Amino acid sequence: MKHLLSLEAISGTDMRLILDRVAGFKRDRATHARPLTGQTWALIFSKSSTRTRVSFEVGLRELGAQVMFLNAGDIQLGRGEPIKDTARVLGRMIHGAVIRTFAQSDVEDFATYAKIPTVNALTDDEHPCQILTDIFTYEELRGEPITGKTVTFVGDAACNVPVSWIWAAAKLGFELRLAAPKAYQPAREILRRAADGAAMSGWTSQKPAFESVDAGKGTVVITENLEFAATGADLLYTDVWVSMGKEAESAQRLQDLAGYQINAELVKLAKPGALVMHCLPAYRGKEIDEATFEAHADTIFTQAENRLHTQKAIVDWMVG
Repeated sequence: MKHLLSLEAISGTDMRLILDRVAGFKRDRATHARPLTGQTWALIFSKSSTRTRVSFEVGLRELGAQVMFLNAGDIQLGRGEPIKDTARVLGRMIHGAVIRTFAQSDVEDFATYAKIPTVNALTDDEHPCQILTDIFTYEELRGEPITGKTVTFVGDAACNVPVSWIWAAAKLGFELRLAAPKAYQPAREILRRAADGAAMSGWTSQKPAFESVDAGKGTVVITENLEFAATGADLLYTDVWVSMGKEAESAQRLQDLAGYQINAELVKLAKPGALVMHCLPAYRGKEIDEATFEAHADTIFTQAENRLHTQKAIVDWMVG
């Protein structure tokens, strides 16, 4: 039985198998196979959502499934029932689950005890569906693999989106540059796991200072220097400065991350024609300015649309 619980937990080969399915689902949306006909899948969400909920609900229906949406506050999870008990009940009644929650362990425990295909639709640790979508979008718009390219993430590099980017770089063989203040850089334990025994090289006395990690097939570069990270990039990427669950830190985060913004000056440092992406929602004037967002809106909303097609490819890979 297959799950998508994290990009750390699947191989680069499986990532590519999923990515290779997406174009067909997008092209043949009205006519593709419906492998979930006769099945019921549940969306179990503890975190609010627009794109994730809509793309999975529409996608599962287009694959043939009946879909039920379960807000954690409306079921016994919201009253303290252990996730493993909820999982053992639902596993006897439904055919698959998509979970959007806080703790990575909840998704993993659900998959273990429910014994049905389970998708991580976002946790505090990872956002695997988003990054698979982003990679497909890059390859669709550029007509070439992401392998060997340079992706630059700007902002809070310790949150779930850049962490999933780290695993993708390690397994698909591209360079990921993370531009963030020291306090917002990924945990060294994550980098050690991504390196899988490879050397980690640090330069702390140079200008600009950076650290480079040989991560599997790829490379992860960590720096506080935004201009250094953006120079020659094929893709510039950002996310909100205040992720869900971090609202109490909002004032401090806005202060600490001020300046880590994608704007016209930064785009000029990237390769000519570099793509700009944002996983949305976007807060213009913070992580990206209004003019740059609108200049790259077609890419960003193609990226959002592709959540639907990628989600379908993920589920098809799981049940196929």
